[in-house]
Amino acid sequence: MLLKSFQIKAVGFKIVLLIFLFLLSNSIILAQEIIPETALETLVKNNPTQKQKLDGVIAKVGDYIVLDSDIDKSYLEISSQGGSIKDISRCQMLGKLLEDKLYAHQAVQDSLKVTDAEVKSMMEERLNYMVEQIGSMDKVVKYYKKNSEEDFRSYFFDILKEQKLTSEMQKKIVDEVEITPEEVRNFFKKIPTADLPAFGVELEVAQIVIVPKISESEKQKVIDKLIEFKKEIQEGSSFATKAVLYSQDPGSRATGGFYKMNRKTPFVKEFKDVAFSLAEGEISAPFETDFGYHIIYIEKIKGQEVELRHILLSPAITDAALKEAKEKITLIKKRIIDKEITFSEAARTTSDEKETRANGGALINPKTQDTHFELTKMDPSLYGQVSNLKEGEITAPLIDEDQSGKKKYKIITITNRIDEHTANYAKDYTKIKELALKEKQIKAIGKWFDEKIKETYIKIIGEYRDCSFTNNWLKK
Repeated sequence: MLLKSFQIKAVGFKIVLLIFLFLLSNSIILAQEIIPETALETLVKNNPTQKQKLDGVIAKVGDYIVLDSDIDKSYLEISSQGGSIKDISRCQMLGKLLEDKLYAHQAVQDSLKVTDAEVKSMMEERLNYMVEQIGSMDKVVKYYKKNSEEDFRSYFFDILKEQKLTSEMQKKIVDEVEITPEEVRNFFKKIPTADLPAFGVELEVAQIVIVPKISESEKQKVIDKLIEFKKEIQEGSSFATKAVLYSQDPGSRATGGFYKMNRKTPFVKEFKDVAFSLAEGEISAPFETDFGYHIIYIEKIKGQEVELRHILLSPAITDAALKEAKEKITLIKKRIIDKEITFSEAARTTSDEKETRANGGALINPKTQDTHFELTKMDPSLYGQVSNLKEGEITAPLIDEDQSGKKKYKIITITNRIDEHTANYAKDYTKIKELALKEKQIKAIGKWFDEKIKETYIKIIGEYRDCSFTNNWLKK
């Protein structure tokens, strides 16, 4: 609504269309992302006039080419993700593909660093997911009609490298754009009063978390089990099979506990410290992280990367420990209600959640990185817990369980409720700043395209020369 109401007036039709294409770039995979060949066959079958030109080159940007079939692949990709392609013409889709190619081409010209190691790491993550979905690597290769795994990997590597180059170039352009408070103020002043956006109900939320204590005997049971696994593996059992059967890590269990990582990969410190202390073929002793107890097996070391498998086991939480945690958090709530202590003070001194404890229990919105949660865009589970709370009211103790089955108790309160309102410069400065910055970024992208198109070899072939593009691809 906001874009519709005032950005057309503020920056013109070209920028609005750029907004659409810019947002589209975040919602679809690049044109050459993998699409099942069977889907393309269906497309050809239903559109017989396309048969002769599916593989024809229709454009070139620097050293990159665009095939007519790439447009069809992009349509299929949007449709497969539930998007509507009704209002996207082939000319608009080609314009988007040309943008991607120009980003990648210029990234190479600017010597933006995209290492083979980065791409291979991305590829392994994607392949692990694909294998999990389809069943085996052989099935993946067959599914995409490649002659061999090596052929498929080479094909997939090139796609991902271009995708990474494109995203790095986009990031470079956007990251160089900064905005001053004066620019934000001028941006807001230019919005007609009748077109000021309305912001929905927002909440600021805080919580206190109590984690049930795990007994030493339960910890020892898990340690002993991992020691037993290690012995059996050293005697010939399969680590991967053990991981599939017993690991409590939902992210790697299906792939036999497999991960590929380097020192920059976002794993917890304790896990990385152990992984990089082991030699190839070595299995670690059981060690502890916040997630539970692990053993790691190093399959391969390739320079600064390691390929490993791990098994995670979490000690069981007894009914007695759960009861004790509930009693503790119930007492904390009573002390807050009796005004012996504030919710914020209680969070700082009693909560077991280190991510929120220092901020008095305040939750951070992962999308905006501030403390405001728009009610209609809130995570469904959190919405269900707080939507009916009044400001200052506290929930009953709630039991929470993560993907690995670990349980904890929490209480939640609304520290501030902001009713639906028309945009106010003082109250909504952060949101207005984001909108102003986005507009400036989009203008920077438009200017970048104007400049780079002039200095880059670009050729568009055949009927597509009749397209009316947003950018000056035809250099008229």
